[in-house]
Amino acid sequence: MRQSNKWEPQSWRKFPIKQAPQYRNLEELERVEGELRGYPPLVFAKEVDLLKAKLSRVNEENLFILQGGDCAESFTRFGGQRIRDFYKLMLQMSVILGFCSGMEILKIGRIAGQFAKPRSEEFEEIDGKMLPSFRGDIINGSEPTAESRVHQPQRMLQAYHQSASTLNLLRAFCNGGMADLHLIQQYNLDFVRSHPMGEKYQTLTQEISQSLAFIESCGIEAKQAPKLSEFFISHEALLLPYEECLCRTDSLSGRIYDCSAHFLWIGERTFDSQAHLEFMRGISNPKGIKVSPRMTSTDLLRLLDWFNPDNQKGEIVLIVRMGETIKHSLPPLLEVLEKEKREVVLLNDPMHGNTIKQGGIKTRYFASILQELDRFFEICADCGMKAGGIHLEMTAEEVTECIGGMIDVGSLSKNYQTTCDPRLNASQSLELAFGLGEKMRKRFG
Repeated sequence: MRQSNKWEPQSWRKFPIKQAPQYRNLEELERVEGELRGYPPLVFAKEVDLLKAKLSRVNEENLFILQGGDCAESFTRFGGQRIRDFYKLMLQMSVILGFCSGMEILKIGRIAGQFAKPRSEEFEEIDGKMLPSFRGDIINGSEPTAESRVHQPQRMLQAYHQSASTLNLLRAFCNGGMADLHLIQQYNLDFVRSHPMGEKYQTLTQEISQSLAFIESCGIEAKQAPKLSEFFISHEALLLPYEECLCRTDSLSGRIYDCSAHFLWIGERTFDSQAHLEFMRGISNPKGIKVSPRMTSTDLLRLLDWFNPDNQKGEIVLIVRMGETIKHSLPPLLEVLEKEKREVVLLNDPMHGNTIKQGGIKTRYFASILQELDRFFEICADCGMKAGGIHLEMTAEEVTECIGGMIDVGSLSKNYQTTCDPRLNASQSLELAFGLGEKMRKRFG
């Protein structure tokens, strides 16, 4: 792929693209793009720079990344209570992981922008009818009708406004005392009463409370926890018209940022889309790359040269999603990275490589998710590299989309709500955090 001499947010339009919507009304698309360009940024350059600075420390310091959230955000299932419960769940998980490992937990949500989804096929069959595939609420509707599945530009405006509202509430939670460690026991009353691990969690929160009491008895104020309350947002940079329109030039540095999110990643289905590569190389945000079994060493080095030619720290996060193949697919890539001394942060996405169908319904086995996490940590240790974090599709709702865990979800159809891929529910997410926390205590403690 050729690299143009000068990069601009619209440079991607000169290159072949994959996973792009087919808009019928181009005049409407142009109008929507013009409106989006005039909207305020959702995030700010200094926030992005703060995240990049933290990412640059992951491999050398006690810092671990917890990235999680919806597979695909929904226009219809949107509300303040869901956002609050999700933020609380991320806090709970970070407290467990942080207390067990002694590490600072860097929280990054798949939220306030995770609306677009890549699809394997342009069309899908539903009740004997062939319809355009659902590509996320920012592009078309999930309802199985021809009208709903039309790609509509104005959906980008609704996605922006929902993202702005979501981010506004998240910032209020971060700055309004919701991350006060004194409140952690109150966040988990239902979990403590109903879950087999509830007693264990209660013991953990009591230990934390005792530690806080000791700290405050020494005259140290512990009510404010800035690192605990910090929260960043992320999504896949899939819908390039939307991403381009939210690019802004920082008045101080002159650098261009994609202000739709702090952190963006390129997916497994677009790492060979020339338009997506061109867009991503120019933005000043840290960049994620999903790494699947079909990623070769040559592919990976080419992407790193493209996105991070100066090999700077904090620029690149590799999100490994391999399923059972991780045991033989990942080591050769890590060996090349170590040999070439490439600066990358390593995360494991144990969700996408473990998706199966049961009775025609997409699901994931909780045991498979845990197994991939275990192997990821082991392989990183064997190759002399740090396992820097996890990337999960999860929700605070008690959905029945993934099979397994200490609480049986029963029938998948009981509360199957996702519009795309299955997510861990709140109980499964906390159970995973406990299990991982114990392993981190042994490995890093």
